[in-house]
Amino acid sequence: MTPRDYHHPKTDELTLARVLAALSDPTRLEMIRRLADGQEHDSLELADDLPRSTLTYHTRMLREAGVTWTRGEGRACLIRLRRDDLDRLFPGVLAAVVANTGPGVAQA
Repeated sequence: MTPRDYHHPKTDELTLARVLAALSDPTRLEMIRRLADGQEHDSLELADDLPRSTLTYHTRMLREAGVTWTRGEGRACLIRLRRDDLDRLFPGVLAAVVANTGPGVAQA
């Protein structure tokens, strides 16, 4: 099995507008809340009861905005926050989002 290759924007390509747009969706906010523990998570752990196509759409939006890193391992799609890049470029934004994202935000 060939590993999947995911495109990630370079750090100097990240913009606050794209990051905020990616974080503007309740489903993606819930994903960020789950990723805030600093661990790498299988994409299937990031949202409950979503069709795979919807899950793929949301994880792609986060990755293409530069909010997450994604890598394939076997059949798993492993995702983690780009916390270092985001904190350096946009200090306090990620912390504020996480602090104001409680459990179950996706149902809001």
